[in-house]
Amino acid sequence: MRCRLSVTARPPRAEFAPGSIIAANHTSLADPAIVIAALRRLGAGPVIVAAAGLWRVPLLGRALTREGHLPVIRGDRRAADALDAAADALEQERIIFIHAEGGLPRRRNAAEAAPGAFHSGLARLTERTGAPVVPVGQAGARRITSGSTMKQLAGLVTAPVRRPHLHVHVGAALELTGERAVRTARARTAVISAWRTAAAQPGEPAALAG
Repeated sequence: MRCRLSVTARPPRAEFAPGSIIAANHTSLADPAIVIAALRRLGAGPVIVAAAGLWRVPLLGRALTREGHLPVIRGDRRAADALDAAADALEQERIIFIHAEGGLPRRRNAAEAAPGAFHSGLARLTERTGAPVVPVGQAGARRITSGSTMKQLAGLVTAPVRRPHLHVHVGAALELTGERAVRTARARTAVISAWRTAAAQPGEPAALAG
């Protein structure tokens, strides 16, 4: 997928401590690939904690399994298994990448909007492991895939020709403390800040709702 991806970080030379959690905003099916590409530029190769449906996609599912990524079966008691696996990976000093919002937004246009409410999984992971959280904001992914299923497929096919602007910003790591709701709110605030920085880059939409 040939797109114009730019990456910034604060501090400029971002370092990812072993056993860190990377939390990013979630706007489209293209998010994981975009964020992973950006993180690899900065020397990080995280384990993705993602919806189990991705494992049913031909070739992609096989690649996800081969690289040790972790599926989440939503709406099932086995969802807790993914949290256990993520905690084990953190204890092994691997870097975990999650979308704390869980599902995708329902809006159909390609505009940028602030991250939605966070689920409790991120806070629960920090309670169990004490892992630092690195907030990441991405902007532009919805230019690749957004709207109806047909529109998303068309977006994937035409992206190499359109070469949309994409930007990822990596914020400074933070330690989450306090009650679970406090941890969740603080993490979301940090991800919103990173997203605002990404969305304010040249070539990105000016709309910064929320």
